[in-house]
Amino acid sequence: MKFMKLFALLGAFALIASLPQAKADEWNQKTVFTFSGPVEIPGRVLEPGTYVFKLADSLADRNIVEVFNKRENHLYGIFLAIPDYRMRPSGHPIITFEERATGAPQAVKAWFYPGDNYGHDFVYPKVKAEELAQANNQAVPSMPNELAANTTQATANMNEPHVMAMKKAPLKAEQPNKQETEIANAFPPAPAAQTPTPAPAATPSELPKTGSLFPLVGLLGIAFLGAAGTLHLVTAKMK
Repeated sequence: MKFMKLFALLGAFALIASLPQAKADEWNQKTVFTFSGPVEIPGRVLEPGTYVFKLADSLADRNIVEVFNKRENHLYGIFLAIPDYRMRPSGHPIITFEERATGAPQAVKAWFYPGDNYGHDFVYPKVKAEELAQANNQAVPSMPNELAANTTQATANMNEPHVMAMKKAPLKAEQPNKQETEIANAFPPAPAAQTPTPAPAATPSELPKTGSLFPLVGLLGIAFLGAAGTLHLVTAKMK
């Protein structure tokens, strides 16, 4: 009997082990980019090479971007962003650039993780945001100039004073005409998603659907135990 119970439990554990595991990349949106030329991010210029972009590990702040080297053992800085919306998500990572003055490195505008409608539009110090707004003839999100150095301090602790100062900074939008407006006026929220039509109620002959495989694992485990018990009784009668 002990052998039969062990058989049932092993079957259940095998099913649990086969369930798809949640990927850390889906939480922090880790994305690897290789740049063939110098690239500007708020507060600094990245030399040609491979870099890792990902979101800070924080439930409350989903628009703080970290940029690391390829090995992720050197942090180049943390950067504020605002949500950027695309009607159609892409199946691969996307990074967009601002127009720039002749000879200047490309400036990163936004980064989109594969499959997501929402990306991260980088917030630049006011002086740089004004320059980019005029060069691109469109609004660019900005933060106070004095916070430019805060982005490149090599720590990603969300409670550090330089991070807290950026999180509390009043964000604005720099316009091509050199006017400054409220961020909400220049970057309105994305259109609300339509409410899906409720699915028809299941008939008695239909099994209720579940979004997880764990109930199925439980049922199969019980089935294994039942089969083990039946096999035990049959074996006992044959003796």
